[in-house]
Amino acid sequence: MTKSLIAFAIAALTTLCSAAAQESPMPTPSLTPEESATPPPMPEQTSSASPARRVRISFLPPPLEGTISLGIYDGSGKLVRVLHQEAEVNEFTIGADALVTQWDGKNDDGQDLPAGKYRAHGYLVGHFKIEDFGQSTFPVVEDAAATSASVKVKLMPNPLANDKRSIVDLGIGLDKDGSYLKTTDELPLFTVSETPNLVRAFITSKSEKSVDVWQDDGAMVRQFRVSNVDKMMAFDCGEFELK
Repeated sequence: MTKSLIAFAIAALTTLCSAAAQESPMPTPSLTPEESATPPPMPEQTSSASPARRVRISFLPPPLEGTISLGIYDGSGKLVRVLHQEAEVNEFTIGADALVTQWDGKNDDGQDLPAGKYRAHGYLVGHFKIEDFGQSTFPVVEDAAATSASVKVKLMPNPLANDKRSIVDLGIGLDKDGSYLKTTDELPLFTVSETPNLVRAFITSKSEKSVDVWQDDGAMVRQFRVSNVDKMMAFDCGEFELK
């Protein structure tokens, strides 16, 4: 995040995060004279398509340089869509007093979600430092079947909000592309390694500002240390209605 954007965020201290949902109108096609004179064919019995939905989400970026991860949560607090993962500020539209993005009302599998109330919130992740210690041995844990644990990290307070999320539980996630730090509700925050086909990983707290991560690809265990993990700020975009 550039210094100008940080200044822009601070200047907007009294502006609230907001989100507004609206349905996109379906265009009405114009008919040629020939088409007007010809009776239309009987429609096939197919399932009706859901109306196009577009949710505009805007938020004040916390005054911290870094990347943004933003999720959509349903009424029960479950993460239903990772809208942005480690996104740069220039991936958003810069509005008059906020950053703006769009949600299509779908979950991560591309399925339409039911109408109702949803919430968007996320984290601005600062510049973490990674050290690769190379080959290591997996730490001993009480539950040998465990593939991950979580650690508590105290965040930097967000001066743009009445920040009630001062502590976050961090875990370690795996996918086909590698490992990443995540919240315990599954929002990805920061890539640790791009080693593919990992089979397990584990995270422990080294200090208030660093965590140790072990990962296993079935052939070798490697250890990493991620420092400056306290350089994060939470932000909330409020609740909105999906129609």
